[in-house]
Amino acid sequence: MTRVIFSIIASSFLLTAAAQEQPRPKLTFKEAVKIGLQNNVLLNQQKNQLQYTQINKTSSLLQMGPSVQASSDFYRTDGNSFNQNEGKVVNGVIDYVGGSIDASMPVFNGLNYMNQYRAANNTNEAQLYQVQRSNQDVIRDVSNQYLFCLLDQELVKINTENVATQKVNYDQIKVQVELGARAESDLYNQEYQLKNAELLLVRSKNTLKNDIATLSLTLQIDPTIYIEVDQVTWDINELMADTLQMESMYATALDRRSDLKQANHREKAAHYSYSALKGRYYPRITAGLSYGSRYNYVQGEDNRSFNDQFTKDNTRLSYGFSLFIPIYNGLQYRSQAAFSKVTYNNAKVLTKNAEVTVKTDILRQYQNFNDAKTGYVASQAQLRAAELTYKTEKERYDLGISNIVQLSIVNQTYVRAQGDFKSSQYNLMFQKILLSYAMGTLQFEDIP
Repeated sequence: MTRVIFSIIASSFLLTAAAQEQPRPKLTFKEAVKIGLQNNVLLNQQKNQLQYTQINKTSSLLQMGPSVQASSDFYRTDGNSFNQNEGKVVNGVIDYVGGSIDASMPVFNGLNYMNQYRAANNTNEAQLYQVQRSNQDVIRDVSNQYLFCLLDQELVKINTENVATQKVNYDQIKVQVELGARAESDLYNQEYQLKNAELLLVRSKNTLKNDIATLSLTLQIDPTIYIEVDQVTWDINELMADTLQMESMYATALDRRSDLKQANHREKAAHYSYSALKGRYYPRITAGLSYGSRYNYVQGEDNRSFNDQFTKDNTRLSYGFSLFIPIYNGLQYRSQAAFSKVTYNNAKVLTKNAEVTVKTDILRQYQNFNDAKTGYVASQAQLRAAELTYKTEKERYDLGISNIVQLSIVNQTYVRAQGDFKSSQYNLMFQKILLSYAMGTLQFEDIP
């Protein structure tokens, strides 16, 4: 029985180890952005809204043309009724079959339909630019989260290497303490450094898992499938050599920012909607035409054939114009126009705000990008200095010149410098993405 239990436990450990050794799916930067563009909830909602605005635009255009409809009726009368063919009142059962085609076309309606079409057209254009900007929003958000995961992976590597280094130092000091070459307090201090390094490794792994889960949520993929993000292939030297001028960036943004174009088209749509409602103040003239026929069958009497009665003797054609003049309706049209005017004025305010926002984004991002380049250079120098200081201090400690406290401080500075360098590197990459986002030029094809 003991052997059976031992075999089961051993098998479970082997299965767990095999499962852990399976390679995790690796996700590239471009694949992540592609999946995000396909699955993002808000972007898909905006695309659905775009389909509606396109149909509404077509419908508004066709409303300026004729409207045609057909109707038919089938019914029976049992009792007194007037027979149109006989010109008299009859008592009995009469079956009726009728049909007609009616058409109408607006001749003049205060340009109501024309302005409605212009409003629908600009609404569709605004929604199209909304979809474009939402695309850029997705690229920006996925890029941010992806680079966070990359940084987390690098920090896990740095902390793993630090744990290995601290373990080697601990083993060396332990041997030296046993030989009496080091004080026992050095061993305790080194044990603390090792435990602290292990704690930082555990925390960095947890942060990586949490950020991977956040990325999975944005991509709308199963968060239980733990993925590994692949390294990006950007040339840092090329980013450092970027010398864009703020004036040219602002000119590009005015020409390419989708949210600014969206605000302009929404303002135009509100203007035309306001004009369309004011068109209700004027008289409306509509042209109409109707053609139809009806067949009567009186039970018990001599009836003409369906063809003779329905297509020859009992047809009806009417055509003409109708005039509608609004005189008084409790200021309903004026109230609706006043509300539409408020919407138009608010749209103008939003357009002005969009223009200021674009200029502010360019100014802020221009400064942030230059700051990121400066920070990258500084962290690079800091890393070189920290690495050299650590090597020197380690040699001094091994020679007995320095003490364990000083070595620990220098080691912490070196580990922090490694993390700061990776952070500045990925921050520079993300600031470049934000720079393209601020100018409105960010697109999927530019993703490496």
